[in-house]
Amino acid sequence: MHHVSIRTANIFRAIAFYEQLGFQVQERFTTGFTLACWMEGLGGRIELIQIPEPRPAPDAFGDEHYVGYYHLSFDLTGVTDDLTRWLEALSDRFTKAAAAQPDQFQALTVLLQPEQQMIGDRVYEVAFIADSDGLALEFLRTMERRDG
Repeated sequence: MHHVSIRTANIFRAIAFYEQLGFQVQERFTTGFTLACWMEGLGGRIELIQIPEPRPAPDAFGDEHYVGYYHLSFDLTGVTDDLTRWLEALSDRFTKAAAAQPDQFQALTVLLQPEQQMIGDRVYEVAFIADSDGLALEFLRTMERRDG
């Protein structure tokens, strides 16, 4: 996959949000009449596109009847051995950033605190947060593999 494209109400706020997650801007460009960029981090590439007259995004995480793309998922297995500590540190970074630049940042919205899920023969630790436009992002790490 080359990239995942995210339409945003405020590209500068979205860039600042994803930079807190470890992404870096690789290319800035325009698409038609609006601003866009590619960012790389956490093993992937995203494209942010500024929407001139944005409407709120549907609540894909909270609406059980929603049909469409649900969330992006990032594997943190090689990044942390404790998703709770990682999420607490991320939340602290957002709290400090919001205090320093309230027009650019807000406190981190956690949609699902870290919990364990058995999927196939593996136990995962998973958590969900919302990005600057309220879109769901999943973070997971493999905890163990169960044979048999």
